[in-house]
Amino acid sequence: MDISVIIPTYNRARAILTAVESVLKQKGPSFELIIVDDGSTDDTSTILAPFKDSLKYLRLAENKGVSRARNLGINQAIGDYICFLDSDDEFLEGKLASQKEFMDKNQELLFSQGQEIWVRNGRQVNPGTRHLKRAGLIFEPSLELCLISPSAVIMRREFFDKIGLFDEELLACEDYDLWLRALLYHPVGLLDKYVTIRYGGLGDQLSQRHSLDKYRILSLEKLLSYPNLNSNYRKAIQRTLEKKRAIYQKGLAKRMG
Repeated sequence: MDISVIIPTYNRARAILTAVESVLKQKGPSFELIIVDDGSTDDTSTILAPFKDSLKYLRLAENKGVSRARNLGINQAIGDYICFLDSDDEFLEGKLASQKEFMDKNQELLFSQGQEIWVRNGRQVNPGTRHLKRAGLIFEPSLELCLISPSAVIMRREFFDKIGLFDEELLACEDYDLWLRALLYHPVGLLDKYVTIRYGGLGDQLSQRHSLDKYRILSLEKLLSYPNLNSNYRKAIQRTLEKKRAIYQKGLAKRMG
C-alpha cells in the first residue's frame, strides 16, 4: 500500500461527505482511507454507510480529542506514506500522486507539505505573508505560529518512529507541537503546488473552542525539557514562551475583569 489517508472526525456530518469524496477520487498511487470517528453523536455513521466497502471506519465510544483519533489511525495504517485530512477540508485532484512523486524524488526528506487554498466563511482569501508555506529548517519561525497544516502534509511512516505520535494531553495545537518536535532535527520539504482546500471561520473548529496560547505554552514548556537542545533554539523558545505567557495572562485578566 502506497499511502494511508487518515480523517479524524467529530460531529462533522455537514462536511464529511465532501472530505471523503475528495480522497476517493484520487488517482495514481494505491491508498487506503481510514476514518476515525471520535464519538460523534450526529449522523456521521449514517452518511458514511454507503462507503463501507471503500474505507475503514473506526468509531470510538467517547470523544477523547483529535490527537487520540489521529494516533489510532496511525497505528492502524499500513501505507508507506501517511497523509491526514481534517474532516472539514478537501483534497484537490492529484494531491496524493503529486506529493508521493515529490517524496520519492527527495529521499532525504522525512516529511513535506504542499500549498493550500484558504476559504473563510465561504470566500477564498489570500494568506498573509507570515503564513506562507516554507521549506527547510523552519523551527524558529514556526514558534510564533503554525506554518504547517495537517491536511497539506505527507510523511514517511517512519516519521512517527523518530518523532513520536500526537500528544493526547493537548486538546488543541497538537499539530503545532508535533511539527516543532519534528523541526528540531528535520527540514520540511515544500511542493509548490496547491494540494488542499482549507476551510475556516466555522464555529465547531478547535481554534474557535479553545485558548490556543494555553496549549502552545504547554508545548513550548515541554520542548525546554529536551536534552541537548540547540542553544539558539532554547533562547528562541524562551523568548516565544515569555511572549505567549504575557498574551495569555492578559487574555485571562480581560475575561475575568
